[in-house]
Parts: sequence; structure tokens; C-alpha cells
Amino acid sequence: MNSVTAKAPSSTANLGPGFDVFGLAVDAFFDEITLTKKKQSGITIVTQDDIPTNPESNTAGLVVKNLRTEFKIQDGIEIRIKKGVPAGFGMGSSAASAAATVIAFDKLYGLRLDKNSLVSFAGIGEKASAGSVHYDNVAASVLGGFVIVKTNPLDIIRIDPPTNLRMCIAVPELDVPKKKTKVSRGVIPKKVSLSDSVLNLSNAAAIVAGFMKKDPKLIGSSIIDVIVEPARQHMIPGFAKVKENALKAGAFGVTISGAGPSVIAFSDKSSDLKRICLAMSRGFSSANTKCQTVICKPSTGAKVQTR
Repeated sequence: MNSVTAKAPSSTANLGPGFDVFGLAVDAFFDEITLTKKKQSGITIVTQDDIPTNPESNTAGLVVKNLRTEFKIQDGIEIRIKKGVPAGFGMGSSAASAAATVIAFDKLYGLRLDKNSLVSFAGIGEKASAGSVHYDNVAASVLGGFVIVKTNPLDIIRIDPPTNLRMCIAVPELDVPKKKTKVSRGVIPKKVSLSDSVLNLSNAAAIVAGFMKKDPKLIGSSIIDVIVEPARQHMIPGFAKVKENALKAGAFGVTISGAGPSVIAFSDKSSDLKRICLAMSRGFSSANTKCQTVICKPSTGAKVQTR
């Protein structure tokens, strides 16, 4: 085997109160990575997208570099990247590239890595874009479904989502700053009150129960975050109106997707999803901001593509 292509889905992290712990793979967008063994040494990156081609500052490049070192692989490797997940909008763009890369590399060299190792290596790629290692998006993108990140030691708990769970995502047309994740982490309060911590913890526990019971309404109604969302919402023009409109249109719960600026509404397939999307668009319009809306469902994880 000389070349492997893998595809990985977008993801939403936090789900409100589950900051840095919860992730959910969604089929809104996908990244595709092709790894090819080369005779010349080193790592080369080929892409038509506006992303860094230096392996040190590219998510996929960083993943391959660490895997080559760890497993003492001498081959040169070409990384061909096709971005489908919009970068910087809270949809796990860098995580999708990292996830597809680790799955492709694992197949190319027959490593048969376990789920925690796959996620651990993919997490290294997040340093290239986010400035530090995070596992919530990459775990969801690698494994699919709903994930809980347990750290020290890393252990990913995966739960199959309800088959009727649906999400409406509004992606605003905004200029996002470089190292946006780092910027958005900078506004999070360093200290929180015990009552806020308890409220977030109770909602987070209820979200897990909702996934276990396959209950979209319990999941959505528990997506209430009184710590991170209030600190970040000023970075998203019209957020309060987008949220209010979506809830009035029938969404069970609404929050910022990951570090934003995308906003995600949770519902089920019996809801009027187009109405929720339209309501979210009107919310952004109230702040003179256009947006793209996507209706999606939970996704399976990164997969090797067969030609």
C-alpha cells in the first residue's frame, strides 16, 4: 500500500456546559486527507486551500511528523489536503484534518492503534491552529458520535447519539482573528462561583443522561452554560437574538459551537428545522450580519475512503 485517503467530519465542542470535555461529530462538513509514501525524505504538503504548507504550522503536518518520529518511519510522506470544514468558525476544522490524517497514517502503516492513541496523536495537531492540545473536537472527529474526554490519563468515552437528533448551525460571515481559539479562550473567567459551577455540572450530567436515554429534548433543554457562553457572546454580533429566535422557532437548546462564532441549535427530526434556520438567519440580520445555515445530524467518525 503506497497511498491512503481518509475523510473526517466536522464537530461541535462543549455543547454548552461541557467545556473541553464534550464533543459531537456532525455531518455538516468534511475534510479529506491523502497520505502517499515518497522516496524523497521529509514531509511535503499539497493543497489548493489557504492554509500553511510548513508541516510545523499545519495540523496534518504536525500529526504526521509526530507519528513518523514515534514509529521511526523513514519514508518521505506527501500530505494532500482538501478542506471542506470552514476554518475558524467553531466547527472543528483543524480537528477534522488531524482526525483524517491519523486514520490514514494508521492504515498506511498497519499500526492498529487503539482509540485513545488515535485521539492522542490527533490532539497534537491542534497545537498548530489552537496553540495548545485539545481533545474534544478531535475525539469526536476520529471516533464519531458523542464523546466525553476524560483526562489524566486520557480516556475517551463514546456514546451513540439518538438517531433522531438534529442540529441547525448558523455560520456567520465574519472576519475571524488569527489564532481565534486562543483569543476566545482568553476571555473565559479565571474564577467562577460555586453556584455557577454546580449549575453547569448539573446541566452537563443531564446532557450525558440525554445521550444515554436517546432523548433529544433532554439533551437540548440541558444545553445551558452560565460560565463560558456569557463571557464569549459579545464576540458574536446578534448572538442573543439568534438564540432567542431559534428557541421561539422550536429549538430545544442553543449555544455557541465550540469557540464560535457559529451558533448551533439542537432539535429532532420532527421539528421544523428550516423554520429554526430562518429564525437564526434573522437573528444575525438584526446585527447586520449574513450567515450560512446548515441542517445536520450526528456523524460517524473518520473513515478510510475506498476508491
